[in-house]
Amino acid sequence: QVRLVESGGGLVQLGGSLKLSCAASGFIANIDRMSWYRQAPGQERELVADITTSGATNYADSVKVRFIISSDKAENTVYLQMNSLKPEDTAVYYCNAAQGRYLNWWGRGTQVTVSS
Repeated sequence: QVRLVESGGGLVQLGGSLKLSCAASGFIANIDRMSWYRQAPGQERELVADITTSGATNYADSVKVRFIISSDKAENTVYLQMNSLKPEDTAVYYCNAAQGRYLNWWGRGTQVTVSS
C-alpha cells in the first residue's frame, strides 16, 4: 500500500505562484512514476505533469514553461512549482503514484484557486 498526502494548495491571485508537495509513504520502493493531475468542476481529471524515477518529465501543453515538477528522493516527496497562475488553473490537484501499467495510488487532493 502506498499513501500520498498533498499539501500547498490555496488561494492566489492571477499571475501568482504556489508550490504543491506530495509526500509518499508505505511500499514505495517499486514506484516508477509520480504524477500530478487536476480536476476542475464539471471537468474530467487531466494529467498536469509527471516524473519518472530516472528524472524524465512530461507536461501538459497548457502548463509547459509555467509549471515545474521535481522530486526529492531522500524525502520521498514530489513537488509541483506553479508560476504565472491563471484562473483556468483552478482545480483540485491530485498526486498519483504508479507501479508498472496497472498499479496506481491517489492522494486526496489539494484545492488551488486562482482569482482574477
